[in-house]
Amino acid sequence: MMPQHSPAPSAWRRIQTAWGLPDLAGKGRFVTANLIDSLGNGLAVAFTIVFFVKTTSLSLAAVGAALTIGQLLVLPFPLFIGRLLDTYGPRTVVAAGNWISAAGFIGFLFSHAVWQIVLWQFVVQLGSTAFWMGNSPLTVLVARGGERARWFGFVRALRNVGVGFGGAASAVALSIGTVTGLQAVMVINVVTFAVAGWLVITLRVTDTSEEAGAGPAEPKPAEPEQAAGETTGQPSGGYRTVLKDTRYLRLVATNLSFVFASTVISVLLAIYAVDNLDVGAWIVGVFVVLNAVMVALLQTLASRWIESRRPVTVLVLALLFNAAAFVVFGTLLVLPGWAVIAGLLVAMVLYTVAEMLSSPPTSELSVVMAPEHLRGRYLGVYQLSWSIGGAVAPALLTALLEGGAALPWVFLTAISVLAVPLTLGLDRRPAATSEAAPAGDAAPVEQLDGDPVG
Repeated sequence: MMPQHSPAPSAWRRIQTAWGLPDLAGKGRFVTANLIDSLGNGLAVAFTIVFFVKTTSLSLAAVGAALTIGQLLVLPFPLFIGRLLDTYGPRTVVAAGNWISAAGFIGFLFSHAVWQIVLWQFVVQLGSTAFWMGNSPLTVLVARGGERARWFGFVRALRNVGVGFGGAASAVALSIGTVTGLQAVMVINVVTFAVAGWLVITLRVTDTSEEAGAGPAEPKPAEPEQAAGETTGQPSGGYRTVLKDTRYLRLVATNLSFVFASTVISVLLAIYAVDNLDVGAWIVGVFVVLNAVMVALLQTLASRWIESRRPVTVLVLALLFNAAAFVVFGTLLVLPGWAVIAGLLVAMVLYTVAEMLSSPPTSELSVVMAPEHLRGRYLGVYQLSWSIGGAVAPALLTALLEGGAALPWVFLTAISVLAVPLTLGLDRRPAATSEAAPAGDAAPVEQLDGDPVG
């Protein structure tokens, strides 16, 4: 019998496998579009306020209020974007999101009054919301079977790298200080977002028949036998169907606990450490950098570990790691000064591990638990957990902090622990119903243990 020789994997493929990276061959446009969006968002977050303070006669308070109002106006729009996802598919929605953001950044260049900033901030945030709502189902289309967890982890790592580099680039731009220099950076942002939209709309997704609930390659919401439209054998459903799906709503509620947790660094950490623990602000900066570096370097390795385990198991671990981190953050109040720094380090590591564990399974479940013909509407409801949680968290957590330094950590610990029973059974096949589990849903949920669905 002649020995069979298979070609040895290339050095780059061995590196990809070792670091838990997905197979990137042929996916350059998708990866580049995600990197551009992350860079642009990182640039915008760190750059926009100072841009308007430097290029307009408005006060810092007026600029901040205008940006906040513009963002709040987007809150109800995920439900509308969900309908567009069902009608046109993720590729079109993601590309449109990039182009809408580019239009908003053009508007920034000509904004000098509060109402103009509100308007164009609304446009930018609308585009960003469309991008991220469409990006999860598009990731499922791009992924290949068991690599879904790796792809979601890789996209998360790209986002952290992009936000970090975007923030660094904005710092360099601000050091230039001239209005012309600031405007030039904004123009670059416009161009890159326009290019990202082109990369997505020209993206060709192949072998989607292997994907769990991935749907067809072209942006159509139905399976081939339902390609005639939503009026075929599928129940019409709509948002009423989503609100009746208590299993999916449990995922949304669970994700809300992760949304509150995600605001700890931006809302709580600095003020808590400086005012209540007497820690220098520069030390807080070191821990924030540690978080970003850990996610950027280790997220793909975490995804490699996650893909061979049940999503529910991973989510429970993430919730418990979060709870442990918040307990440590709270107990720092009673520790002696010499132990506070070590305690902060332990808490930040636990918190970052929870962040890396939670992202791939929540992103994956939000897509594959949704019936395909209503997937956009389901994702619209899922997105509300991010929109509403992100809007409520700053006010709620700071109010709790004013009431007592330990209160926000008690609250965050409680919602993390209470979310554990909500996750149980999320990755099991639902009982047969008339509308909650159409054909496009049942198979992928059964296969959420990481095995490809044939």
